[in-house]
Amino acid sequence: MYKYFFKRLLDFLIALVALILIGWFLVIVAILLHFANKGAGAFFLQERPGMNAKIFKVIKFKTMTDERDAEGNLLPDTQRLTKVGLFVRSTSIDELPQLINVLKGDMSLIGPRPLLVQYLPLYSPEQARRHEVRPGISGWAQCHGRNAISWEEKFKLDVWYVDHCTLPTDLKVIFITVKNVLQRKDINSATSVTMEAFNGKN
Repeated sequence: MYKYFFKRLLDFLIALVALILIGWFLVIVAILLHFANKGAGAFFLQERPGMNAKIFKVIKFKTMTDERDAEGNLLPDTQRLTKVGLFVRSTSIDELPQLINVLKGDMSLIGPRPLLVQYLPLYSPEQARRHEVRPGISGWAQCHGRNAISWEEKFKLDVWYVDHCTLPTDLKVIFITVKNVLQRKDINSATSVTMEAFNGKN
């Protein structure tokens, strides 16, 4: 009952209250990022697969500039990540606009993270089960390593969550997520500012 009804109801109510309470803060962050990103904008929208692989546009704060080299190619992530963007990312503030996605029903507060559309044909049947529930702002995999674990480990944890989606599990994820954010733990992978791309072989 929780997985198919109460979870969505709680998601909606919590997201609505949260947006009302921190709306002023999101406006301030957006203004700071607008200037820090040198005109590249404060928000980042990208198509991601949601529940049943239905495509939606995820909303995040933009933490990088759009600066390019002489040939028109984007500079490496480490060169485009601003000081303001680094703080926003390291504190997971960049994820907060996804409360709008939760309100709309595209996402849940807790669930497997929505990944790139290009990964869809690369999943094994078992890995694809991560789309049996709504993607989340945080999830079981994020509580057990976030970007510091391998794709294979991450997908196993995602599928475990699909089979164990209960209120106690979600409360545990929320508790661990808050603790990890306060400790700024497992923000990046070992070798990159962002998680390495999934190639279907991990």
